[in-house]
Amino acid sequence: MYLSQLKGGGVICRQGDSARLVLGFASTYELAKAAIASGISIGALIQRQGAGDAVDLAALAAGGKLDCPVRHPDPAHMFLTGTGLTHTGSASARDSMHADTTGMSDSMKMFRMGIEGGKPKPGETGVQPEWFYKGTGVNAIAPGEALVSPSFALDGGEEPEIAGFYLMGEDGTAFRIGFSLANEFSDHVTEKINYLYLAHSKLRPAAFGPELLVGELPEHVTGSSRILRDGKVIWEKPFLSGEGNMSHTIANLEYHHFKYDLFRQPGDLHVHMFGTATLSFADGIKTQDGDVFEVSATQFGLALSNPLKTAAEQMPAVKAL
Repeated sequence: MYLSQLKGGGVICRQGDSARLVLGFASTYELAKAAIASGISIGALIQRQGAGDAVDLAALAAGGKLDCPVRHPDPAHMFLTGTGLTHTGSASARDSMHADTTGMSDSMKMFRMGIEGGKPKPGETGVQPEWFYKGTGVNAIAPGEALVSPSFALDGGEEPEIAGFYLMGEDGTAFRIGFSLANEFSDHVTEKINYLYLAHSKLRPAAFGPELLVGELPEHVTGSSRILRDGKVIWEKPFLSGEGNMSHTIANLEYHHFKYDLFRQPGDLHVHMFGTATLSFADGIKTQDGDVFEVSATQFGLALSNPLKTAAEQMPAVKAL
């Protein structure tokens, strides 16, 4: 089962080739809250509501009518975060950026820690991953909308990933709503200058959707990441995800995020990106305005497509009161 969010209000549920409006709810956030309050699954709640009108999901996506799959009504209560060096194969691209001529890079050390301790047995705590913060819901971008790179950025590059969406219950339980495609847009040139600039490089928008997979993440996710320039593909590469291609379990990544009280506040929405092993930057690609990033995987329905745009230069104003 897949869920999509309409920009003007409304939730779409797709099962197979049938896509219908969900009766009684204007947003996926409201739907998830109601499921938690009722103590039933989202699927059971949708079934209880009854079938709504049929819609053409592909046409709605093509017309720019679909939003990020889940949004919080207050962007300040929507947290975008992620983990890196979580996929087998992810170390090579990062190691090339953070190589230490005196020995093993910190990236490679972190990657090896994940390989050795990222998949603990049930009841055990695994090694904690690299973690980063991308911002609030202000930085959550809908399918088709521009990923805006700030004027001071040195690069704007894609990172095809899977993201998990979580709504916090009143008792601090993290209820996973589902998973979607994500483009964890970053500044890899800034990151390459010094690993301590990683935090700066991640403060960028990220795109999600168009469809949210409700249920468990498949063991093996096979997708494609590509860049189009003037309608022509200039770079394309497969990407792999799912625990079968990762050095950490999803449960271990979830534990190390939600172990902090800060991230267990009732009503908050968390969007957590699980990392990638595929970057056009690692292949020497230099993106430019107008380039279109496309992330697709058959297990996640419609592709996620977003153009690149650079913001006009703007100086922040700071005044003493």
